[in-house]
Formats: sequence, C-alpha cells, structure tokens
Amino acid sequence: MLAALKPAPASAEESNLRQSPRATVSLVSDHAAVSPGQTLRLGLRQRLAPHWHTYWKNPGDAGSPPNIAFETPPGVAVGPIDWPGPDRFLIGPVASYGYENEIVLPMRLSIPRDARPGSRLVIAANADWVVCEKECIPEDGSFRLVLPVEAAARPAQADILAAFGIADARKPQAAPWKASLSAGASALQLRVSGPGISAHTVRAALYFPDTWGVVDHAAAQSLEVRQDALSLTLPKGQHPAPGAAAGLLAVTDGGGQKRWFALAPAAGSGAGSDTETAAEAGAEARAETGAETGAEAAPAPALPLWQMAAFAFLGGVILNLMPCVFPVLAIKATAVAGMSGGDRRAVRLSGVFYTLGVLTAFMALALVLLAVRAGGQAVGWGFQFQSPLFVAAMCWLMLAIGLNLSGVFEVGGSLAGAGQQLADRKGHAGSFFTGLLAVVVATPCTAPFMGAAIGSALAAPAGVSLLVFAMMGLGLALPFLLLGLFPAAARRLPRPGMWMLRLRQAMAFPMYATAAWLLWVLAQQAGESGLRLALAGSVLVGLVGWLAGLGQQGAGKPWWPRGAALAGVAALAGLALGLQDAAPQAASPRQAAQVEAYSAERLASLRAEGKPVFVNMTAAWCITCLVNERTTLSTAAVKDAMQARQVVYMKGDWTNRDPAITAFLRSFQRDGLPFYVFYPAGKEGVVLPPVLTESIVTRTLTQ
Repeated sequence: MLAALKPAPASAEESNLRQSPRATVSLVSDHAAVSPGQTLRLGLRQRLAPHWHTYWKNPGDAGSPPNIAFETPPGVAVGPIDWPGPDRFLIGPVASYGYENEIVLPMRLSIPRDARPGSRLVIAANADWVVCEKECIPEDGSFRLVLPVEAAARPAQADILAAFGIADARKPQAAPWKASLSAGASALQLRVSGPGISAHTVRAALYFPDTWGVVDHAAAQSLEVRQDALSLTLPKGQHPAPGAAAGLLAVTDGGGQKRWFALAPAAGSGAGSDTETAAEAGAEARAETGAETGAEAAPAPALPLWQMAAFAFLGGVILNLMPCVFPVLAIKATAVAGMSGGDRRAVRLSGVFYTLGVLTAFMALALVLLAVRAGGQAVGWGFQFQSPLFVAAMCWLMLAIGLNLSGVFEVGGSLAGAGQQLADRKGHAGSFFTGLLAVVVATPCTAPFMGAAIGSALAAPAGVSLLVFAMMGLGLALPFLLLGLFPAAARRLPRPGMWMLRLRQAMAFPMYATAAWLLWVLAQQAGESGLRLALAGSVLVGLVGWLAGLGQQGAGKPWWPRGAALAGVAALAGLALGLQDAAPQAASPRQAAQVEAYSAERLASLRAEGKPVFVNMTAAWCITCLVNERTTLSTAAVKDAMQARQVVYMKGDWTNRDPAITAFLRSFQRDGLPFYVFYPAGKEGVVLPPVLTESIVTRTLTQ
C-alpha cells in the first residue's frame, strides 16, 4: 500500500517520515542546531522490516541504489553519499549488495560562514530507493529538514547519533596493503600483501567491486591466506575489465568482526610482476609440484559440493524423460520385454551391467571434457554433436540398430540386452552397451538441475567433476537399475512369445526416426555436400546390413556376403573421412526475420540503450531446444507478449562450435543447451528453466 507522510518529529534533527510496511525512511542530521561555517553530516536513514534489504552503489544482480536530490538555501552544499560497507544477499542464483535492518547513508553538508544565528536553514530532498525480499518494490519520498542556526552547534539526540554510528561501524578504511588484479580465462585474481594478514586476522574475505559486472556476484570467491598475503579468485562477470575493479574488501577476522577496506588494485601480470606477493610465490611453489607456472587458479564452484551432487543426480533422473533419450527407450523396452520369464539373478545382473555402461560413458565424457579444458579449449555438454563426423556416425549407428531390430541381420542373437538369454555374456554385454548408448544419445539434452551442476563441476577440481558426473550417471541409470534390483515388476510382464518379436520390430522405427533427425542436423552443419555423403553412407549401411544377414542365413553360410559387407564397411570409412572436409554452413541459417543473431557486442548495445532482450541459445542437435521453439517460443501468446513490451529476441546457434556462445554460457556457469536468459530493461538477466511453457515465458516477461 502507499504510505503517508508523517508529521515532522519534535526534534529538529529528523525530517518527516516516509513509512510503508517494508521501510521507514527519513532525512537526519547529526546536529540538532548548526553554527556558521560548520560542516556536519546529513543522512538518509532507512529502517527496514525483517528480511527486507536495500542497496549499495553497486546493487549486484538486482535492485538499484538509492538516489537523492536536494534543494538547499544559497551557499549550502551537500556532498555525495559516503557509502557504508555492504553485505551480500544470496537468493537462489541471484546475489545483491546492500543493507538490512537499519542503515544511514551519510553525506557532508557545509554551512555558509555568513549564516545568521537565530535563522533557520530549510533542507528539502526528493529520494527514491528499492527494497527487496523475494520481490522488489520501488519507493520514494519527499523530505523537509529544518535546522536552527545558533552561535554554538548542538549535537543530535542519542538515537540519531546511534544511527550514524551504524554507518560509522561500516565506514571503509584505507587499505594499508598493496593490491594487484590479474585476469585469467575465466577468473580474476586479486592479490593483497602487507603486514597484519594471517589466518587469524583473515578468516573470511569478500570483494565488492564499485562497478557492476566485473565479477560474477553470486559465485563463490575462493580465498587463500598466507603470512602477510591473501589471494581471492573472483569468477568473471559480464564486464570483467580489471581497470574498473576498484572496490571494497570485506574482511572477517577470527573473532567474527567484519571490516571494509577500500582498494584500488594495480593491474597485475601474474608471477614475476613488480607487485608480486607472497600469494603469487605460493602459486609458484605449487607450480614446482606439478602445476604450470603462471596458470590461472581454478575458480571456486558456484555451488557447494552436496548441492552439485544433488542437482546432478536429479538432472540424471529427469534426463530419462527428455526428448533426446526417447530413442534409447526403444532399446530399453526390448530389454525389459526380454526379462519376462528370466530368473532373479539374470534380471539383477542386467540392471547392474546397464548401470556400469552408463557410469563408464559418463566417466569417459567427463575425462574428455576435463582434458580438452586443460588444453585451453572451451567446450561444453554435448560438444561432440558439434562434429559433423560424429553426427554422421551416430546416424549410421541408429540406422544399423533399426535394421537389427527389424531382423535384417543379427548381432550375436541379441542386441542391447534384448532376447531371452540375459544370463550369458552376450546378454550382459548388450545391457552394458545399452547404458553406453543411453548416455551418447542423451548428451544433446540438458535436463532441469543439470546446467548448474555441470557448469560448477567443470570449474571445480577434477575429483569433484568426476564425482558430479558419476552422480548424474546414477540418476540416469536409476529406473532401469531399480527394475533389475526388484525383478518382481519385470516378471509381471506376459510370458515370452510372438509379442516380443513384434515389439522388437516396432521399436526399430524410433531408430529410423532418430537417424532421419540426425541427417537434418548434419545438413545444418555441413551443408549439401555433407548431406550427400551421409545419405550415401546410409545406403551403404543398409547394404552392409543386408549382406550381413545373407551371410547369417542358409546352410553353409557362404563367405562372399561377409566379404562384400567388409568392403562396404571400408567404403563407409572413406565417406566418413570425406565428411571431415565438408564445409560447415554459417551459423543461424534458421533465423527468422524478426529474430536477431546473437553477438556479445549487440547484446551490450541493446542493454545500454535500456531495451529488454530475450536470449535463446539453441542448436539443431538439441531436441529440447526445438520442442521449446515449436511449442512455446513460436506461439502467438509469447510473440504478443514480446511485441507488447518491445522485447528484442536474440538467438544464438551452437549447432557448430562458436566460442562467443561458449563464453556466454560459461559466464552463467552453464555448459549445455537449451539455455534462455531474459534481460529486463536496465536490469540483470533472469535465467529461465530448460523446459519452457507459455506461462513461464509470459510471466517472466511481465515481471
């Protein structure tokens, strides 16, 4: 509700009050009466309801700092706000810098020397501010403060002086240390050196840059303390220019007392610079034990380990329901059908081997990602689908599996755990292969919870990354593993019979559909020449499958079909080599006229102009992306909502590898698709979930 202006209090040192259920705000003076030529302090006093907060000059991811404009008598000057040191407030993935409970934002006021005792100085001000809890509400007020001029100044009452004391306790001190700031690929390194720094005097530290966007406000800042030196790893924000990184270092000592120090770090150049600190020397010492000298310290993960593991597990479970994994569900269905009539041990082993296949694939993928990252390359979840050769190989594999399910040829009498002999080596090998294939097919999708877990895991030490990927694998394998551990459910299926053959043949068609989709993806990546090679390869796969089937049929099993099949495989390998040289198409060939192609420069320009922007990061191989575009982003309701609010729609196409899009994803600690961000006018970006609905998008746009 709108608050009313209250009458001026009896004391002259406080103005009228602006009250709401969230905040009581007034203009206060540290003197009840002033004298000619005196300098005193005014302050915007904010008393906030529990759990509500207001903002520092750099508000962080949300909100805006208070503004105040004065109307003063001639000769009276009011200086800028002397900002007290802020706290950081974390609400989910959003971090804000500001104050809660009570704070005074002090300013200096100078009284002219010719002010006449017995007169009154009327100070008027208009102010606006934002208060936030889970929602943010802008407020404003007009204030009038009347200060009597007397021969001798009189201090304000005790409660007003106590309010100024809150700000004084947070007053930033000049740092007695040297500081430098150096930039790495994904993080800034703040190094501070000087006497008095130790593990006892610095229990915790947090850096608050004066300028928005220098650091990732919500990310953890990794602290290392040595004698007379400390180092903070600051994950980069969207505008990580070290030259704009002056700010406050909040230090909490061993007794829990927090102090704020003003820093203006010099530009650092890593080990060997003139401003080298003991922290840098420690980095060199670590280099001698195996780390490369001058390498950037790994930024701290944006999520704690338990939360990364939990998100990874939940994401893996939900991944079973994502469109990318639907094709492999066909193989699972044939395997489950084969459990009908199987003994308890065989069914359990099938679930265990499937889980081992999933975990093996996840560990292999994690190791590849970490190895490529260690080599300085920026890759993410599903990166292998950016290779036309890999997409073609997957297309041919899906086609071969479909032919096998259709009965054109057999692979050892069982494929992916299908069939009745689950207890023998071939059956278990099939379950293991099904687990491998499930992970390979799943990688184009990012399920809810997965994005934050993967992004944080790949920024963490290798051991943490492997643990998180293992939890993701357990989540993906869980349904089939539970079916194996509790085989009573499988035994409720009908007894073996002709229905199993019909089911297996029917399950071939999802494989054919997947192969067709992968051909379309390849056409987006490698153009017409790549598509011709892939189609020729598909014909060869069909020929090889038919020849293999001929070799498995009839008495004597003649050798020539097998020989011809081997020749077909060799020709297929030659086509694959040709795909490596196929020219990729330019990114974003599917952009509509009203959609702008993503570029970091264009996004920054639009935001600087105060325009709202919706960013859609997509790829041709991301089925969930395509589903979201067809079912949500292209609907009339969403288009009307964007048009009504003049939202600029930007789309980034990651079908082929694009370092700019990779960098954008990494700035949000994300490594997979789909990914959506809405930037309201003049505000920080809001990340949307990977599975969209009309209501989610329109609600985000309207809020």
